[in-house]
Amino acid sequence: MSSVAERVADLSQARRPFVHATVVRAQEPTSARPGDDAVILDDGSIEGFVGGVCAESSVRAAALDSLKDGNTVLLRVLPEDNAEFPESPGALVVVNPCHSGGAIEIFLRPVLPRPLLGVVGTTPISRAVGDLASYLDFEVAPAASFEGAVAVVVAGLGRDEERAIRAALDAGVPYVALVASHKRGAVVLDGMGLTPDERTRVRPHAGIDIGARTPKEIALSILAEIVRELRADAAMPSTSGPALVTISAGPPRQAIDPVCGMTVFIDDDTPHAVVDGQDYWFCRVGCRDSFVAG
Repeated sequence: MSSVAERVADLSQARRPFVHATVVRAQEPTSARPGDDAVILDDGSIEGFVGGVCAESSVRAAALDSLKDGNTVLLRVLPEDNAEFPESPGALVVVNPCHSGGAIEIFLRPVLPRPLLGVVGTTPISRAVGDLASYLDFEVAPAASFEGAVAVVVAGLGRDEERAIRAALDAGVPYVALVASHKRGAVVLDGMGLTPDERTRVRPHAGIDIGARTPKEIALSILAEIVRELRADAAMPSTSGPALVTISAGPPRQAIDPVCGMTVFIDDDTPHAVVDGQDYWFCRVGCRDSFVAG
């Protein structure tokens, strides 16, 4: 198993969002070869190899965009002289201003963890919620831990409800669905001494009104409301898949190379210079030396 493949498995297990980038076509003199791959994390860092520093900068920028919307991307990095390279309709095209030339196509596949859903209770409704949630590509969180859950459904029907609601709120869960009648739900919440903010995060009579009667129908109404709430959150990707997750890392700092115009990511290894009291960052040492000398 290659180191990148191992890293893909580790990141998936850790539920960390990332992009798996694979070179699918290359034209000399580029240093990349078909099959070369890398992972780009949600902080913009890259592990692996998909081309030189200029190509890498373009890959990192496109990868971060793909994490925002959850869509795959075919990225074409072409030289300035527009050397002939087969057309790829629908691809994202960027121009590589570096002198090495060559052209590459890189497939970017965002890998987003399945959203966590907490389910409390051993009732027919809780079982139906768990079964339907798995079908909808949610990952059912262990009942003892709600950390990172996008929602918690409390379907104990009178058992351990207050404890479960309190644990979900303390874990920062934004949506807590209490399966109860309007009257009993209000009594439960009134007795908990919740703050106004906490009260808004709990639905005391969870679910969309579809006239549900059976446990499966009630589960459908609850999960429909959860999906609606999550999709309405502008901070979450809106895709055809279950990408109801928040990208937690802040965006990396970026700058424009004043020599070649490349967008560069600022980290400890980025070439840097201070000229007339102003900071500049560069895609490579050659651009920095040229700028300082000029």
